[in-house]
Amino acid sequence: KQPASLTAAAGMYTSNDSRAFGLAQQNYWKNNRWRFTGAVGVADLRLSLLAPDESASGVNLDWRINGKFLYAKLARRLAGNWYIGGLTRLIDANQTIETEVGSLDFDTGSEIVSAGLGVLLEYDSRDNPFNSSSGRYFTASGLFNDESFGSNSTYQSYNAAFSSYHRLTESLVLAWELQGCKRGAKTPLWDACTVKLRGFPATNYLGKSSSSGQAEARWQLSDRWGLAAFAGVGYVVSSFSEMDERESIPSYGAGIRFTVLKAKGINLRIDYARSSDSDAVHVSVGEAF
Repeated sequence: KQPASLTAAAGMYTSNDSRAFGLAQQNYWKNNRWRFTGAVGVADLRLSLLAPDESASGVNLDWRINGKFLYAKLARRLAGNWYIGGLTRLIDANQTIETEVGSLDFDTGSEIVSAGLGVLLEYDSRDNPFNSSSGRYFTASGLFNDESFGSNSTYQSYNAAFSSYHRLTESLVLAWELQGCKRGAKTPLWDACTVKLRGFPATNYLGKSSSSGQAEARWQLSDRWGLAAFAGVGYVVSSFSEMDERESIPSYGAGIRFTVLKAKGINLRIDYARSSDSDAVHVSVGEAF
Protein backbone atom coordinates (compact mmCIF):
# COMPACT_ATOMS: atom_id res chain seq x y z
CA LYS A 1 0.00 0.00 0.00
CA GLN A 2 1.05 3.57 -0.50
CA PRO A 3 3.02 5.03 2.46
CA ALA A 4 2.10 8.39 3.91
CA SER A 5 3.86 11.46 2.51
CA LEU A 6 6.12 13.31 4.90
CA THR A 7 7.22 16.89 5.46
CA ALA A 8 10.09 17.47 7.89
CA ALA A 9 12.04 20.40 9.33
CA ALA A 10 15.20 19.96 11.38
CA GLY A 11 17.43 22.36 13.24
CA MET A 12 20.66 21.72 15.15
CA TYR A 13 22.92 23.68 17.49
CA THR A 14 25.87 22.36 19.53
CA SER A 15 27.99 23.71 22.36
CA ASN A 16 30.94 24.38 20.00
CA ASP A 17 28.71 26.69 17.91
CA SER A 18 27.94 24.27 15.07
CA ARG A 19 24.52 24.89 13.56
CA ALA A 20 22.37 23.62 10.68
CA PHE A 21 18.83 23.87 9.36
CA GLY A 22 17.05 21.84 6.71
CA LEU A 23 13.69 21.14 5.10
CA ALA A 24 12.74 17.81 3.53
CA GLN A 25 9.78 16.46 1.58
CA GLN A 26 8.90 12.84 0.73
CA ASN A 27 5.95 12.04 -1.52
CA TYR A 28 4.29 8.89 -2.88
CA TRP A 29 1.84 9.08 -5.81
CA LYS A 30 -0.36 6.89 -8.02
CA ASN A 31 -0.63 3.90 -5.65
CA ASN A 32 3.09 4.09 -4.83
CA ARG A 33 4.07 4.06 -8.52
CA TRP A 34 6.01 7.32 -8.16
CA ARG A 35 8.29 8.37 -5.30
CA PHE A 36 9.98 11.69 -4.62
CA THR A 37 12.46 12.83 -1.96
CA GLY A 38 13.85 16.36 -1.74
CA ALA A 39 15.88 18.33 0.80
CA VAL A 40 17.39 21.79 1.07
CA GLY A 41 19.39 23.36 3.88
CA VAL A 42 22.31 25.34 5.23
CA ALA A 43 25.01 24.36 7.71
CA ASP A 44 27.97 25.82 9.61
CA LEU A 45 29.82 22.92 11.23
CA ARG A 46 32.85 22.87 13.52
CA LEU A 47 34.21 19.34 13.42
CA SER A 48 37.30 17.39 14.42
CA LEU A 49 39.63 15.35 12.20
CA LEU A 50 42.24 12.75 13.08
CA ALA A 51 45.59 14.01 11.74
CA PRO A 52 46.90 11.88 8.83
CA ASP A 53 50.58 12.46 9.66
CA GLU A 54 52.04 9.43 11.44
CA SER A 55 54.15 11.73 13.59
CA ALA A 56 50.95 13.38 14.81
CA SER A 57 48.96 10.16 15.24
CA GLY A 58 45.98 10.61 17.53
CA VAL A 59 46.04 14.42 17.23
CA ASN A 60 42.73 16.08 16.36
CA LEU A 61 42.56 18.91 13.83
CA ASP A 62 39.84 21.57 13.82
CA TRP A 63 37.75 21.33 10.63
CA ARG A 64 35.10 23.89 9.72
CA ILE A 65 32.57 23.52 6.91
CA ASN A 66 29.89 26.03 6.01
CA GLY A 67 27.62 26.16 2.98
CA LYS A 68 24.29 25.18 1.50
CA PHE A 69 22.92 22.07 -0.18
CA LEU A 70 20.07 20.86 -2.38
CA TYR A 71 19.13 17.23 -3.06
CA ALA A 72 16.30 15.62 -5.04
CA LYS A 73 15.48 12.15 -6.34
CA LEU A 74 12.52 10.86 -8.33
CA ALA A 75 11.80 7.17 -8.95
CA ARG A 76 9.13 5.21 -10.83
CA ARG A 77 8.01 1.62 -10.34
CA LEU A 78 9.70 -0.59 -12.91
CA ALA A 79 8.03 -3.91 -12.10
CA GLY A 80 6.83 -5.51 -8.88
CA ASN A 81 8.80 -3.95 -6.00
CA TRP A 82 11.56 -2.57 -8.26
CA TYR A 83 12.01 1.17 -8.88
CA ILE A 84 14.33 3.12 -11.19
CA GLY A 85 14.97 6.85 -11.19
CA GLY A 86 17.33 9.78 -11.17
CA LEU A 87 18.85 12.11 -8.62
CA THR A 88 20.60 15.45 -8.48
CA ARG A 89 22.65 17.17 -5.81
CA LEU A 90 24.25 20.60 -5.41
CA ILE A 91 26.60 21.51 -2.53
CA ASP A 92 28.35 24.89 -2.33
CA ALA A 93 30.68 24.79 0.68
CA ASN A 94 33.74 26.41 2.20
CA GLN A 95 36.08 24.38 4.39
CA THR A 96 39.08 25.25 6.53
CA ILE A 97 41.42 22.85 8.33
CA GLU A 98 43.54 23.93 11.29
CA THR A 99 46.81 23.17 9.49
CA GLU A 100 47.49 22.78 5.80
CA VAL A 101 47.00 19.14 4.86
CA GLY A 102 47.84 17.75 1.43
CA SER A 103 46.20 14.59 0.10
CA LEU A 104 46.35 12.74 -3.19
CA ASP A 105 42.90 11.22 -2.57
CA PHE A 106 40.89 14.18 -1.27
CA ASP A 107 40.28 17.79 -2.20
CA THR A 108 40.95 19.91 0.90
CA GLY A 109 40.59 23.26 -0.88
CA SER A 110 38.84 26.16 0.78
CA GLU A 111 35.92 26.69 -1.64
CA ILE A 112 34.33 23.76 -3.45
CA VAL A 113 31.17 23.48 -5.51
CA SER A 114 29.91 19.95 -6.14
CA ALA A 115 27.10 19.52 -8.67
CA GLY A 116 26.02 16.19 -10.09
CA LEU A 117 23.39 14.05 -11.75
CA GLY A 118 22.90 10.36 -11.11
CA VAL A 119 20.81 7.21 -11.42
CA LEU A 120 19.34 4.91 -8.79
CA LEU A 121 17.80 1.47 -8.52
CA GLU A 122 15.64 0.35 -5.60
CA TYR A 123 13.81 -2.74 -4.38
CA ASP A 124 11.31 -2.20 -1.57
CA SER A 125 8.99 -4.79 -0.03
CA ARG A 126 8.93 -3.30 3.49
CA ASP A 127 5.64 -3.17 5.35
CA ASN A 128 6.41 0.30 6.75
CA PRO A 129 9.28 2.57 5.60
CA PHE A 130 9.36 4.38 8.96
CA ASN A 131 9.58 1.29 11.21
CA SER A 132 9.85 -1.95 9.25
CA SER A 133 9.00 -5.33 10.78
CA SER A 134 9.08 -7.42 7.57
CA GLY A 135 10.35 -7.16 4.01
CA ARG A 136 13.55 -6.17 2.24
CA TYR A 137 15.02 -2.89 1.03
CA PHE A 138 17.84 -2.52 -1.50
CA THR A 139 19.18 0.69 -3.00
CA ALA A 140 22.10 1.41 -5.31
CA SER A 141 23.03 4.79 -6.78
CA GLY A 142 25.71 6.47 -8.82
CA LEU A 143 26.17 10.24 -8.73
CA PHE A 144 28.41 11.84 -11.35
CA ASN A 145 29.80 15.22 -10.37
CA ASP A 146 31.18 16.99 -13.42
CA GLU A 147 32.60 20.38 -14.36
CA SER A 148 30.00 20.59 -17.13
CA PHE A 149 27.30 20.65 -14.40
CA GLY A 150 29.08 23.41 -12.44
CA SER A 151 31.39 21.34 -10.21
CA ASN A 152 34.90 22.51 -9.44
CA SER A 153 36.12 18.99 -10.23
CA THR A 154 34.93 15.73 -11.77
CA TYR A 155 34.47 12.71 -9.51
CA GLN A 156 32.00 9.88 -8.91
CA SER A 157 30.00 8.76 -5.86
CA TYR A 158 28.65 5.21 -5.57
CA ASN A 159 26.52 3.87 -2.72
CA ALA A 160 24.68 0.61 -2.08
CA ALA A 161 22.74 -0.80 0.88
CA PHE A 162 20.60 -3.84 1.65
CA SER A 163 18.46 -4.31 4.74
CA SER A 164 16.20 -7.17 5.81
CA TYR A 165 13.49 -7.30 8.50
CA HIS A 166 12.06 -10.39 10.23
CA ARG A 167 9.24 -10.57 12.81
CA LEU A 168 10.30 -13.42 15.11
CA THR A 169 7.42 -13.05 17.57
CA GLU A 170 4.55 -10.63 18.04
CA SER A 171 6.83 -8.29 20.02
CA LEU A 172 10.32 -9.08 18.63
CA VAL A 173 11.81 -7.96 15.29
CA LEU A 174 15.28 -8.81 13.99
CA ALA A 175 16.75 -6.39 11.43
CA TRP A 176 20.11 -6.46 9.67
CA GLU A 177 21.84 -4.27 7.12
CA LEU A 178 24.87 -4.24 4.78
CA GLN A 179 26.28 -1.03 3.32
CA GLY A 180 29.00 -0.08 0.87
CA CYS A 181 30.42 3.20 -0.42
CA LYS A 182 32.96 4.10 -3.11
CA ARG A 183 34.36 7.41 -4.35
CA GLY A 184 36.21 7.84 -7.64
CA ALA A 185 38.86 10.44 -8.58
CA LYS A 186 39.74 13.30 -6.20
CA THR A 187 36.78 13.72 -3.83
CA PRO A 188 36.05 16.75 -1.60
CA LEU A 189 36.92 15.69 1.94
CA TRP A 190 33.40 16.43 3.16
CA ASP A 191 32.05 13.99 0.55
CA ALA A 192 34.28 11.07 1.57
CA CYS A 193 32.83 7.68 2.48
CA THR A 194 32.00 7.19 6.16
CA VAL A 195 31.37 4.08 8.26
CA LYS A 196 27.62 4.19 8.96
CA LEU A 197 27.65 2.72 12.46
CA ARG A 198 27.07 4.13 15.94
CA GLY A 199 29.49 4.77 18.80
CA PHE A 200 32.09 7.14 17.31
CA PRO A 201 32.35 10.44 15.40
CA ALA A 202 31.74 9.90 11.68
CA THR A 203 34.78 12.07 10.90
CA ASN A 204 37.11 9.53 12.53
CA TYR A 205 36.79 7.24 9.51
CA LEU A 206 36.79 9.13 6.20
CA GLY A 207 37.98 7.14 3.18
CA LYS A 208 37.73 6.51 -0.56
CA SER A 209 35.60 3.47 0.19
CA SER A 210 33.92 1.90 3.22
CA SER A 211 31.72 -1.04 4.14
CA SER A 212 29.75 -2.06 7.20
CA GLY A 213 27.26 -4.60 8.51
CA GLN A 214 25.04 -4.48 11.57
CA ALA A 215 22.15 -6.33 13.19
CA GLU A 216 19.55 -5.04 15.63
CA ALA A 217 16.93 -6.76 17.82
CA ARG A 218 13.86 -4.65 18.64
CA TRP A 219 11.49 -5.53 21.49
CA GLN A 220 8.08 -3.84 21.78
CA LEU A 221 7.32 -3.73 25.51
CA SER A 222 3.99 -1.90 25.27
CA ASP A 223 1.98 0.26 22.88
CA ARG A 224 4.57 3.04 23.10
CA TRP A 225 7.73 1.74 24.80
CA GLY A 226 10.40 -0.55 23.40
CA LEU A 227 14.03 -1.64 23.70
CA ALA A 228 16.75 -2.38 21.15
CA ALA A 229 20.18 -4.03 21.15
CA PHE A 230 22.60 -3.86 18.23
CA ALA A 231 26.09 -4.80 17.07
CA GLY A 232 28.07 -4.30 13.89
CA VAL A 233 31.48 -3.96 12.29
CA GLY A 234 32.90 -1.74 9.55
CA TYR A 235 36.00 -1.13 7.44
CA VAL A 236 37.47 1.86 5.63
CA VAL A 237 39.92 1.90 2.69
CA SER A 238 42.33 4.73 1.75
CA SER A 239 41.52 6.47 5.01
CA PHE A 240 42.26 10.18 5.38
CA SER A 241 43.76 9.47 8.81
CA GLU A 242 45.89 6.68 7.22
CA MET A 243 44.19 3.99 9.29
CA ASP A 244 45.15 0.40 8.46
CA GLU A 245 42.38 -0.82 6.14
CA ARG A 246 42.59 -4.32 7.64
CA GLU A 247 41.60 -2.97 11.06
CA SER A 248 37.96 -3.59 11.92
CA ILE A 249 35.76 -0.88 13.46
CA PRO A 250 33.36 -2.37 16.04
CA SER A 251 30.02 -0.96 17.17
CA TYR A 252 27.63 -2.30 19.82
CA GLY A 253 25.08 -0.95 22.24
CA ALA A 254 21.46 -0.71 23.35
CA GLY A 255 18.67 1.81 23.28
CA ILE A 256 15.17 2.87 24.30
CA ARG A 257 12.26 3.52 21.93
CA PHE A 258 9.18 5.71 22.44
CA THR A 259 6.47 5.76 19.77
CA VAL A 260 5.52 9.38 19.06
CA LEU A 261 3.07 8.55 16.24
CA LYS A 262 1.37 5.17 16.70
CA ALA A 263 -0.57 5.31 13.43
CA LYS A 264 2.68 5.29 11.41
CA GLY A 265 4.95 3.53 13.92
CA ILE A 266 7.34 6.49 14.14
CA ASN A 267 9.71 6.20 17.12
CA LEU A 268 11.92 8.55 19.05
CA ARG A 269 15.08 6.58 19.82
CA ILE A 270 17.91 7.08 22.30
CA ASP A 271 20.87 4.76 21.78
CA TYR A 272 24.08 4.33 23.75
CA ALA A 273 26.84 2.82 21.59
CA ARG A 274 30.48 1.90 22.08
CA SER A 275 33.38 1.33 19.72
CA SER A 276 37.02 0.34 20.22
CA ASP A 277 38.11 3.62 21.86
CA SER A 278 35.03 5.84 22.07
CA ASP A 279 31.33 5.93 22.90
CA ALA A 280 28.35 8.10 21.99
CA VAL A 281 24.70 8.78 22.71
CA HIS A 282 22.46 9.05 19.63
CA VAL A 283 19.05 10.78 19.75
CA SER A 284 16.90 10.65 16.64
CA VAL A 285 13.40 10.35 15.21
CA GLY A 286 13.11 7.07 13.28
CA GLU A 287 15.12 3.87 13.36
CA ALA A 288 18.81 3.74 12.42
CA PHE A 289 17.90 1.64 9.36
